[in-house]
Amino acid sequence: MPLHRDDPKSVGGYRLVDRLGAGGMGVVYRGRSRSGREVAVKVVHAQYAEDPVFRTRFRQEIAAVRKVSGAFTAPVVDADPEAARPWMATQYVPGRSLAERIRELGPLPESELRRLALGLVEALRDIHRAGVVHRDLKPANVLMADDGPRVIDFGISRAAGNNTLTETGQMIGTPPFMSPEQLTDARSVGPASDVFSLGALLVYTLTGRGPFDADSPYLTAYRVIHDEPVLDGVSEPLRAILERCLTKEPADRPGLDELAGQFAQLRPDASAEAPTTVPLRSEAAAVQLTRAEPDPGSGPRRVRGLLWATTGTVGALALGLTAYLLTGPSAGDDGTRAGSAAPARWAPPPAGWRPWQTTVYAPAERGEEKGRDLVAEGPDSGPECRLYEGSVYCAGDGVLPVRVDGLTGRTDWRADVARPARGKVSYVYEFLGVVDDAMLVEHRPQMGQDSMGSVAAFDTDTGKRLWQRAVNTRWTRPHLSGDLLILPDGGEGGSVTARSARTGTGRWTTPLPKGQYCYAATTVADLYLECVPGITATDDMLLVGFDRSDGSTRRLTVPHRGTLAGMQDGHLLYLDPAANEDGHVLAGDEGPFSRIRLVHPDTGAGTTTELAADFEGKVTLAEGTLWFTGSSGRVTAVSVRTGKQLWRKSTSLEQPGAVTHDPRAGVVYVSSASGRVAALDAGKGTLLWETLPRARWVAGRSAPLPEVLRRRGALVVATPAGDLFTLDPAHPDRKPVPG
Repeated sequence: MPLHRDDPKSVGGYRLVDRLGAGGMGVVYRGRSRSGREVAVKVVHAQYAEDPVFRTRFRQEIAAVRKVSGAFTAPVVDADPEAARPWMATQYVPGRSLAERIRELGPLPESELRRLALGLVEALRDIHRAGVVHRDLKPANVLMADDGPRVIDFGISRAAGNNTLTETGQMIGTPPFMSPEQLTDARSVGPASDVFSLGALLVYTLTGRGPFDADSPYLTAYRVIHDEPVLDGVSEPLRAILERCLTKEPADRPGLDELAGQFAQLRPDASAEAPTTVPLRSEAAAVQLTRAEPDPGSGPRRVRGLLWATTGTVGALALGLTAYLLTGPSAGDDGTRAGSAAPARWAPPPAGWRPWQTTVYAPAERGEEKGRDLVAEGPDSGPECRLYEGSVYCAGDGVLPVRVDGLTGRTDWRADVARPARGKVSYVYEFLGVVDDAMLVEHRPQMGQDSMGSVAAFDTDTGKRLWQRAVNTRWTRPHLSGDLLILPDGGEGGSVTARSARTGTGRWTTPLPKGQYCYAATTVADLYLECVPGITATDDMLLVGFDRSDGSTRRLTVPHRGTLAGMQDGHLLYLDPAANEDGHVLAGDEGPFSRIRLVHPDTGAGTTTELAADFEGKVTLAEGTLWFTGSSGRVTAVSVRTGKQLWRKSTSLEQPGAVTHDPRAGVVYVSSASGRVAALDAGKGTLLWETLPRARWVAGRSAPLPEVLRRRGALVVATPAGDLFTLDPAHPDRKPVPG
């Protein structure tokens, strides 16, 4: 849903993209961090923010979600229960709720229930292991993600045995899915209550009605306490399992381990249990590759689709497709085929290079041998990687800073970060960049307050820490602009200091606009911040430009409705969002967009160009062309001068990242979460080649996708799962060797 006019534009440093839903207690938005990570941001309604009991309950919800981690829950990423309007950000899970699925498509066939039931049991295991009782398990609180269900909304959960927050005279929960003990003595509720709710949820999933449904919530509550469940339409052996879940006495209900065994023995649905297929949507051939079912018992990082096993026939078809694309349609203006044009188009790789494949978690020659920062208890967004003087540098959520040799794939070193928090804590690492022989990383506890963290610099040769500084990101986040590291300083008003990347020495300090949160305009080379009030809706935005030599500023008010794509002919290029039939603006960093707006950074003067159609997707601006990549794998090129489409091409890539433009070769590259890579002619859109998947498993769609990196004549590709590999664009089918 589009944002409302009075909705905030950002919360806690997360730019709000659209609304996910609203209820009596608050609004949930889809937000995006500076790195591209998507989150669900829950903001409490203003009238409840002053209620001390509600604020206590919200703190309790945050504490409950932070305790829980697992493949089938949505972990907390950030929160501020003390804000004027308390908020919490959790991992964004794309997909509709179970309630929406049933409302749109009807009850789930019994043969398809097994996977859902096992996922919910696993989620409750994780919740109960953390000492938490959910107390509101219902279809609206189950998200149907591609790789299994997710249990969300811990708004009325609490630690088992914690009776400090009483609810006298209140019915807390949803009657059709509440247990008898919730209705009679909420303070006595334990893990068995969630088992009762699971039973009621599964009956509703199969039949479209609850086992105690009545005309009013009060009559429903009476039936929950006194009547036997109505299980019409549920056959054996599932009926017997659900009858036990819905027993009135908590002690008589089965435990989760027992339920897991019973659900696992149900007859699986052939279509659900067979490996799922991801079609190649190429116009050349129809090829399908196989992704296996998730393994919920594979350790802290649960492998979500161990990968891409292919039958001989499918493998042959895929290899045939790769060969066709390599030697197929013309890539050059002279009519020569891609295979014969390789020497002219593709530059040779560096001397001594060979195609290799490794992971960012591989053992290192020096420094920290472990590939992961402690135990990754929260969502992994995967690594962000950069090239610097022939080596690949990576860091990310749960991924320690690491250097990989660009020629061989050898892991040279992994940095040891000084952590202020003690105990079993996962850390978020934001890779700021590499300059002046220093790798710069922001890091903070994943379960800590968003405003607290630090920035560290590591020597690119040895991996040794050069310096480290604490930062308060209440008003802006650290970022690298050219050779200047811009760090926020704490305080009520907020300011930024430009520092040397190598030494950390300060060069100048400048105050920020008071009371405004500022985002780095990272899509342009010059130093700009886009500033908006933190929680207040506004139609305008303050654009602050900095003189790199002394920090003096120039300020310009511009409409706060566009997405800054880059610079074009000395002007800032904004893409303005389209509006729907009702006139609501469809705000979002990926569109849809209806207009190009060029703004002079000093005067604010500019021009607008209407786009020939509403274009959407991840956008890249280069050499007068806008390239949009859509979630279906389609790439579209649009002229900045005319706003007209130049070409559009479909690829087989699922959920691709933004394109990388190679002006020398006249090519744009794009990669996907599965490790597929495609090359297209930048001028005509001809599909030059596509590769098979290289990832070990496919990460959730909330993870930002790294872009293809160019290292002289070779390509470097990372995946959200932590895979890292190289390609020769002239021979992308060459088999890589282990790094």
